[in-house]
Amino acid sequence: MVVRLGQPWNSADLVGESTITGISQDSRLVSPGEVYAALPGSRHHGAAFAVEAAARGAVAAISDRPCAALPTFVVDDPRRVLGPIASWIYGEPSHDLDVFGVTGTNGKTSTAYLLNAGLSGAGIETGLISGVTIRGPWGARPAVRTTPEASELQRTLAAFHSGGASAVALEVSSHALALHRVDGIRFRVGVFTNLGPDHLDFHNDLESYYSTKAELFSTERCEYAVIGVDDDYGRRLAAETEVPHCTFSTQSTAADFYADHIRLDEHSTSFVVHGADHSAAVRLELLGRHQVDNALGAIAALSAAGIDLDPAIAGMESMECVPGRMQRIDAGQPFLAFVDYMHNTAGQQRQFPYLRSLTNGKVIVVIGATGERDPGKRRPLGWTAATFADTVIVTDESPFSDNPARLREDVAAGAYAADHAEVILEPRRADAIAMAVALAQPGDVLVVAGRGHDPVQTYGATTLAFDDRTELRYALERTTAEDFPPRR
Repeated sequence: MVVRLGQPWNSADLVGESTITGISQDSRLVSPGEVYAALPGSRHHGAAFAVEAAARGAVAAISDRPCAALPTFVVDDPRRVLGPIASWIYGEPSHDLDVFGVTGTNGKTSTAYLLNAGLSGAGIETGLISGVTIRGPWGARPAVRTTPEASELQRTLAAFHSGGASAVALEVSSHALALHRVDGIRFRVGVFTNLGPDHLDFHNDLESYYSTKAELFSTERCEYAVIGVDDDYGRRLAAETEVPHCTFSTQSTAADFYADHIRLDEHSTSFVVHGADHSAAVRLELLGRHQVDNALGAIAALSAAGIDLDPAIAGMESMECVPGRMQRIDAGQPFLAFVDYMHNTAGQQRQFPYLRSLTNGKVIVVIGATGERDPGKRRPLGWTAATFADTVIVTDESPFSDNPARLREDVAAGAYAADHAEVILEPRRADAIAMAVALAQPGDVLVVAGRGHDPVQTYGATTLAFDDRTELRYALERTTAEDFPPRR
């Protein structure tokens, strides 16, 4: 049976006496009683796998075309209706949870982690959905993408609620907004961190990128907005949104929440936060000035939701690190070594000044460019790295279907153009990391940049296990044992 948009129908028309137990977008993961969402994809159409979904127990399909072996509800744009339908199937879980959504170019993951830690510190059972992990009352699992697909997202929210959670920190990517993954979610608070050039391979231009991000801050989605106003796009959003909101800044005391007395070193980040008739000294284990921005956004969001800030801040202070975000790797070596996710020039411009402040010696960076992304960002990545660093080792990240040599050449061209740093090309990432360690002298700073927590490298159809943190520690331990005296 096929039911088309605009045609009278009810669920019994599609599934008969069957009980709908859930909804899935992956035919391999369908469980008995679920609806199969057969969506168009970049390489395949989900309808091609409808027979497999039916064999696994699917009772109906939603698609833009009829699906073999399954009664199908046909709509022109199934992604646009999937979120609300999934929310309905799972009992509209976001209506029973305080969902804190975080979007922006940089800082999403760290802000979501800080929100989660703050909620936990305030005694609130919480869930976390980020590009690193999905973690709730029932445990944790690695994340596949920054924001899950709509069906998985609603299922996860429902599991959080049934497990006793009352709040969720959710990282919201621009892809998730453009592809309707977060449709059907009611956000208690939305946080805008910042915006700069990124993902222009997907959004085409910066205006489209901004407009997509701004969709989170509509009255239909969001009850309250917390907006970073240290860039033009944040100030624009604060002026344009109709959602009740407050602002935060590390640059202006005119913002509703601001920070001063900022102190940075290799061990911690401290500052005083002012806002909502509340001032408090904060000392984070997280490293770098950018974490002040992220913490301000989280504190403002928690304040907006009526959370007691003193225990919430204590919860944030207890965090040791955000995986792959300026994560220090220490094997006893006489120089500082970090792994960081900085993968765009805005992130580099936020991170490198901090790294430079830690040393009177050299800054050594291992860097590359991810394939199947905006080609226009490759040379600026190399140029910015070489402007701040003394030695730039260009290597592979995950080329995917792109030519690895071309990716390296583009990044290196930008680095050479800066005419400041020594530039070295080393295709194998493990060798590039080992080379950086071998070049580092006492007092230097080394950072392996671009991949953060990512546990794999992808070359075409081949996926290799590769974690920058593991490889860097291995290189440090091997070299430290051979070449450096014990640290006093």
